[in-house]
Amino acid sequence: MRFSRYLAWAYGVLLPVLETVRRWSTWQEFPPALFDDYIAGGFLLYGAWEIGRDQPRGRLLLAAAWGFTCGLAYSGFFGQIWRLQHNEPDPAPIPSQWVAVIKGIGFALAILALILTLRGNKGPESVR
Repeated sequence: MRFSRYLAWAYGVLLPVLETVRRWSTWQEFPPALFDDYIAGGFLLYGAWEIGRDQPRGRLLLAAAWGFTCGLAYSGFFGQIWRLQHNEPDPAPIPSQWVAVIKGIGFALAILALILTLRGNKGPESVR
């Protein structure tokens, strides 16, 4: 559970920051593509914070946040693969292939965090 919580703190901050950098010059074309990461980030931060206050409720919120993030990551990763296959450039300031690798690793970590959150823990000492 500790890994899932710490990863939620990291993702909660990094998702909005990295997506802002990635879409800085193109976010006006389709704003939901930028702001979904803000929603996921906020949801993950809230779940990570709540698990420290009320473990049963926080665990449910964190699992929901990871589920939401997994859904976004699935769409983002496989959408990126599709764009690579069709030679569509990514707005990121790095090569599109690297964006796909980063999204794939992020997706895998989100799945792992969801599984760990759903499994729970043996006691409150592993949460904090």
